[in-house]
Amino acid sequence: MLDAVTRRRSQPKVTDAAPSHDELLPLVEAAAAVADHGSLRPWRLIELRGEARARLGAAFVEASGLDGENGAKLAGKPLRAPLLIAIVVSHRPSFKVAEWEQDAAASGVAHTLSLLLDEAGWGVMWRTGHLTRTEPVRAMHELGDNEELLGWLYVGGLHDDAKKGEKKTVSAREFLTQL
Repeated sequence: MLDAVTRRRSQPKVTDAAPSHDELLPLVEAAAAVADHGSLRPWRLIELRGEARARLGAAFVEASGLDGENGAKLAGKPLRAPLLIAIVVSHRPSFKVAEWEQDAAASGVAHTLSLLLDEAGWGVMWRTGHLTRTEPVRAMHELGDNEELLGWLYVGGLHDDAKKGEKKTVSAREFLTQL
């Protein structure tokens, strides 16, 4: 596991290959094992393929108010990968599990799934941005009143020139303290 975590790199450029729905199922099942206070499962994932990606691009343009060349660039962003997996936090009523804990569980699923996809040989990048929680994007994903979009995993095949090698490490001593 340590190797998988330290080896992982965000892959901003991917090929048109992507895992199938059936290939995703065991990875999602494994990712669901993240810490989840109260076992609420306060999350869901939405696959966006084909035309759904173009609809997301249109929602980006609507939310931004851009048109012309800038609007076209923005509309093309979801087309950078053949598969986008929307990460949605689905807040559950709970007197003991705060919404921030539910957000953390959903984020944990997203990160764990990105590690599993990487380990399976796919290129992955978690993308967000200022349009993530806009009304047009929210409506396009058909989110419920109790739901918020956290972002998307952009997934595709690895290019021959995929990011590899050493990543700048963090000084653990700087971030791990004692009382």
